[in-house]
Amino acid sequence: MERGNVLIIGNSGVGKSTLINAVLGENKAVTGYGTTGVTLGLDIFESEEVPFRLVDTIGFEPTLFNEYKATRAIKRWSKEAAKEGKEDNKIDMIWLCVDGTSRKLFIKTINSLFKATRMWKSVPIIAVITKSYGEADRDENIKMVSMAFNEQKKAREPIAIIPVVASPYEINETIIVPPQGITELIEITNEKMPEAIKAADKDLYEFKLKRRRGLSHSIVGLSTAAGVTIGAVPIPFADAAILAPLEFGLIRALSRIYEINRNEKSKALFSRIVEVGTVGQVAKATISGLKAIPGINLATSVINAIVAGAFVAAIGQGAIYAFENIYTGEKSVEDLDWITRVIENQLSNQFLEKVTVAIEKIQENGDMKNMSKLISSLITSIFLQEEPEVK
Repeated sequence: MERGNVLIIGNSGVGKSTLINAVLGENKAVTGYGTTGVTLGLDIFESEEVPFRLVDTIGFEPTLFNEYKATRAIKRWSKEAAKEGKEDNKIDMIWLCVDGTSRKLFIKTINSLFKATRMWKSVPIIAVITKSYGEADRDENIKMVSMAFNEQKKAREPIAIIPVVASPYEINETIIVPPQGITELIEITNEKMPEAIKAADKDLYEFKLKRRRGLSHSIVGLSTAAGVTIGAVPIPFADAAILAPLEFGLIRALSRIYEINRNEKSKALFSRIVEVGTVGQVAKATISGLKAIPGINLATSVINAIVAGAFVAAIGQGAIYAFENIYTGEKSVEDLDWITRVIENQLSNQFLEKVTVAIEKIQENGDMKNMSKLISSLITSIFLQEEPEVK
């Protein structure tokens, strides 16, 4: 089985180092043994006897600076795990350590936890109540932790709440509290790790997909700006074919983000997208429909710029949707009829409505300075704010 990673989070002084040593059976956290993440501020500890790794963070307290450092380190570590070949560094499970002798800032600790691990929204959490010396207090501590999570509307429940004593604790000369709860913690972590790894893989995949989408939107934004420039030149915007070279470049750039290999099948895919969006019947009908938009009081060059930018943005958004479905395996590069419907849908009546909105907003603005930049920004925000609906 894959060796999972357990992220250990808690306030300073909560006893994370003592817990690590108790779980591994050695004083590794005290001596500083472990593999330090390169400039990431986290330490990895592992032992042949324990089937998972422990990833230690600095405490969230006592200062806001420490909380910032801890949160930043976890986020950087998480993004590093998204890089090619670094997936073994992903976070599969979280131990949130709570001091059983103090309730200080516990709610804030939960908020810090979810802020730092936002990328890992599906991985399971185990709440570990450290320093659980008194039996009478343990049930109360478990209720306290459970209530604290319930009070946070966006917080997911921990899969277990385990009180532990990580090292012998002397109450007085005759009473010593022995270590306890460590075996239970190891067993439940090991038992839930296969599900945790799947959840972490899902979170990592969704993060990568979101990042590809962000990069794609940036490229569509740049191409839309170029389309606006092309449309603004003092020549009649008779059809969308003048945008074909720009759209080919846009589609090729998007295909590289979604790792679509260039071959004969992909070339046919690219050609179909551009064909439908430039000289296809729907594109021609859309151009005709634009002429019927009422109440336009803008120069022809401005209208052309808006229309050209809108065509590029719409086709770019359609291509992102299509390529994302190909990347996830929902569709293939051979599903040309489906891809045709995607692009045609982008140039449907909804397209005319969006262009009308853009024209109205430009007319309301009335400022001709930086007009190209204004049009590009407006068109991009209108067309990239929602995913296409394919009938």
